[in-house]
Amino acid sequence: MILNSSSLSLLLNYSSASSSSSSCRLREQFSLNGMYQKGDVILGGLFEVHYFTMSPELSFTSEPQQLYCEGFTSSGFQQAQTMAFAVNEINRDPDLLPNITLGYQLYDNCLKLGVSLRAAMSLASGTEEEFLLDETCSGPPPVLGIVGDPGSTHSIAISSVLGLFRVPMVSHYSTCSCLSNRGKYPSFFRTIPSDAFQVRAMIQILRRLGWTWVGLVFSDDDYGVHAARSFQSSLAESGGCVAYSQVLPKDNRPTELQRIVGEIKSSSARVVVVFSNEAYLLPLVDEVVVQNVKGLQWIASEAWSTSSVFHTLRLMPYLGGTLGIAIRRGEIPGLRDYLLSIRPDDQLANNPGKNMGKVRQFWEAVFECRLEPPAGWVEAGGDVCTGQEDLRDVETNYGDVSELRPEYNVYKAVYALAHALHDLLQCVPGRGPFSGHRCASLQRLEPWQLVHYLERVNFTTGFGDRVSFDDNGDALAIYDIMNWAWLQDGSVQVENVGVIDESAPAGQELTLDEDRIFWNFESKKPPRSVCSESCPPGTRVARKKGEPVCCFDCISCAEGEVSNTTDSAKCSRCPEDFWSSPKRDLCIPKGVEFLSYQESLGISLMTASLLGALICAVVLGIFTRYRNTPVVKANNSELSFLLLLSLKLCFLCSLLFIGRPRLWTCQLRHAAFGISFVLCVSCILVKTMVVLAVFRTSKPGGNASLKWFGAGQQRGTVLVLTSFQAAICTAWLVSASPTPHKNTRYHNDKIVYECVVGSVAGFGALLGYIGLLAFLSFLLAFLARNLPDNFNEAKFITFSMLIFCAVWISFVPAYVSSPGMYADAVEIFAILASSFGLLVALFGPKCYIILLRPERNTKKALMGRATTKT
Repeated sequence: MILNSSSLSLLLNYSSASSSSSSCRLREQFSLNGMYQKGDVILGGLFEVHYFTMSPELSFTSEPQQLYCEGFTSSGFQQAQTMAFAVNEINRDPDLLPNITLGYQLYDNCLKLGVSLRAAMSLASGTEEEFLLDETCSGPPPVLGIVGDPGSTHSIAISSVLGLFRVPMVSHYSTCSCLSNRGKYPSFFRTIPSDAFQVRAMIQILRRLGWTWVGLVFSDDDYGVHAARSFQSSLAESGGCVAYSQVLPKDNRPTELQRIVGEIKSSSARVVVVFSNEAYLLPLVDEVVVQNVKGLQWIASEAWSTSSVFHTLRLMPYLGGTLGIAIRRGEIPGLRDYLLSIRPDDQLANNPGKNMGKVRQFWEAVFECRLEPPAGWVEAGGDVCTGQEDLRDVETNYGDVSELRPEYNVYKAVYALAHALHDLLQCVPGRGPFSGHRCASLQRLEPWQLVHYLERVNFTTGFGDRVSFDDNGDALAIYDIMNWAWLQDGSVQVENVGVIDESAPAGQELTLDEDRIFWNFESKKPPRSVCSESCPPGTRVARKKGEPVCCFDCISCAEGEVSNTTDSAKCSRCPEDFWSSPKRDLCIPKGVEFLSYQESLGISLMTASLLGALICAVVLGIFTRYRNTPVVKANNSELSFLLLLSLKLCFLCSLLFIGRPRLWTCQLRHAAFGISFVLCVSCILVKTMVVLAVFRTSKPGGNASLKWFGAGQQRGTVLVLTSFQAAICTAWLVSASPTPHKNTRYHNDKIVYECVVGSVAGFGALLGYIGLLAFLSFLLAFLARNLPDNFNEAKFITFSMLIFCAVWISFVPAYVSSPGMYADAVEIFAILASSFGLLVALFGPKCYIILLRPERNTKKALMGRATTKT
């Protein structure tokens, strides 16, 4: 249920004279300092004009006296006068609220919650001595809306009450993020950004300057507590840490202040963020001076970033270079002339007896005189004020409009209320936003109706700033970044060094001119404020137990790992084909190792292989040329030609083991090697068997054995023996084919390209079959070694098989123990050694006779030697 303003009057300030009375009387009025101007519609205002409240003695035996305030502040008075100026300016504007005159009722809250609540209740309920009731309880509210209160704690308390009746309240200085809770404060608005935006702005500055280790100091009130809580969580999300968190005591206890400054002094954090107003902070700064704590970078919240109370020669050695978030500065044409045109009698005429901020005191302080001098004042040489003195003749902060920040927010707040009322009055009957398309009426205006239009207000000030509110009643966030420059002459100049605009595109919210910033350090550079320096490339973060995440050690990454760019606490393993650099800062491609044609070892083996193949071709040519000579014919020329061809294939198959392994080379190398050597050994075995058969024919009854070793049988035997090896190779390739493989087992920083055999059994069967044939050849040749020399190759076959078996018996352990490309080199060496052994042992003596001893290459010579021997 929404209560109207008349109901609020009844609830707050009035009591009925009797149950049957048709009127209510005000029993007592609050004694409040105020300013008043008549109008068709009244706007309320709450400002901090005095900062010290004299509380009466509460004996509870008599009625307490009213509170009264002392300690005049020109800034609060200037804000109140700005509201009065804005109202008068709107009244002169023919386009805004035509035919409507605005008035105002402004009160001083004396920086006291009790006084602020009394003033708000007086604004909301009215101060008429008697309230006449009618049947409808209709009529406009005493005030349309309230500008203020400056303090967050005050605004929380006031909005909690006024929100029940939807009375709009537009604060120009309350920044607590808690006030963005629309459920608790449904009619609260503000033209100053929330602390949530201020905190984000500070985090952006800290990140920009690389400060991750900061101290936090805040006042013990709603403003400080909520801002500090938001700052801590936001800083943690951005990767920063709070070195310490200290609450400023309300009672300014010296022992507590000494403890806080001691904590600041002992901390390694060089940056101190402070959320407080100058009243709470000044005692702490005094203690900083006492303990001589220099070398700190102070970060000021908007509550004290532009406060001139700290700009003294005593404090600037400690506070010089302060960076602060400041309310957006604006310009209000004509305000200065208005401020300097006030007179004490003008205010007295509008509100006799209750003058806002006691302009008389202000006047007397500025001109050092008395309007109503006490007895003996003149005699003592004191001056008497006439009230007609000119404020332009004296220099005061009151008339300074060069830094209009809270005043500019007051100006925008008044205009926001005026534009909302203007939009309300422009409603076309039958097209209104309320139930039944009704429009609001000024005569029967309810506060919640104005809240509806205030939520949708959107206009641009003469200074070019757009004013509107989001769903939480918060204004568009834009801040100036201020820097306290301490000049050589000892003066202080507060300079604007940047802007933070939340409405800017993502990533462009912060504009900071670092070259213009005054750094209060010998280096004239920004300080370093980190708990632990960032880990260098090649190391990872190791958290320290029980300490903030910003404090850590750096540990080197292991081999094959590099520092993780996304998670500093981990090292990432390089991809399979990469290896970490010596500094562990990046992954580099691993070296590649295989028996290459470009390496000296590969070139040597290739040369030997081609040389062996060439020698085979030369011997084959010699045998072809002298194929009809007795030496060639007597030693089974057909098998000799086939043996030379197989030896040539043995030499050439070694080339398949050189070069980067491919699937086809891996499959072909062992098959070609196995078949070539079986062909070769089969020829030797058949030659040996032929030798034995020939010499058995020389004995009685031995002719029968020779018929089994004719040319066709020899070729068939070689073919059958070779076919068995071909079958073994085919089964091996089909079941578990050799494949290329990138091996990283031998070296961490190298990739060894090799062919894995696939099936060890297949590889063993291939070598075993060759070994079996070689052993049979050796055994038969050994048995025939004592046959006549002329026709007997057995000795040479025995010697060649002895070399062959020795080579391949030593090959197996050497091959198994050789890593990488050296295994291929061992296998090639075994192929070449055994091939050269066979070539030299079997064909060397024959070539010697053919080329160097042709006289022995005759049938007679061969037969003669045979006769002699026998």
